[in-house]
Amino acid sequence: MSQPVDALLKIDNLSKHFGGFTALDQVSVNVGRGERFGLIGPNGSGKTTLINCISGALQNDQGSILFDGAEVSRMPAYKRTRLGIARSFQIPRPFGSMSVLENLIVPLEYVAHSGSLHLADTRGEAMEILKGMGLADKAETLASSLSQVELRKMELARAMAARPRLLISDEAMAGLSSNEVSEVLEILFKLNASGITIIMIEHIMQAVMKFSQRLLCLDAGRIICEGSPEAVVGNPDVQRAYLGA
Repeated sequence: MSQPVDALLKIDNLSKHFGGFTALDQVSVNVGRGERFGLIGPNGSGKTTLINCISGALQNDQGSILFDGAEVSRMPAYKRTRLGIARSFQIPRPFGSMSVLENLIVPLEYVAHSGSLHLADTRGEAMEILKGMGLADKAETLASSLSQVELRKMELARAMAARPRLLISDEAMAGLSSNEVSEVLEILFKLNASGITIIMIEHIMQAVMKFSQRLLCLDAGRIICEGSPEAVVGNPDVQRAYLGA
């Protein structure tokens, strides 16, 4: 499948090494504006390293990362967030002693607004985000008392508090029931419909197949297949590396 013409994210020959270990080996891919892009691969394939390089948790050793035409490879993570790159984390780590609403006020105050709004305005925006996640009734609840699916929704809400143009969803459905997976998928579809580009990293193949318009499969730090979900899953190399065929 051809690369998107109107790319929001352009990754060119990206490599990352940890000592003598190559985690990413000349990875090149574009993600189009408004695209639903799936990233799959076995454990240790380089998925987390790739999204850490995109978000700024790690710096790549070679190659370039362009976001909306700007080179961000050497930009600190907080500046990338303010440009519009946000991510959720596979293991939610909320401020457990704070309410759900307060967990959103923190990124709104210090990332999206840099303290420029009155608290009442920030609380109002946080409530709107929570409504979109189906968590409005949990606003004053301590984050430590949330269920697993509620924690995943709050993790997405915290990412949305940064007003992203690109959202990286890192295994937001891991460990959830089929009904809960459907709930999170519905949220991601709504976010994408609002204009947000989404990269989904997921091991639940039913979810990633339903959501993604295009898939990329990594193995041992290299791209082994890219294309439509059906083409990627049907690729013999993907089946050997990822599906255990």
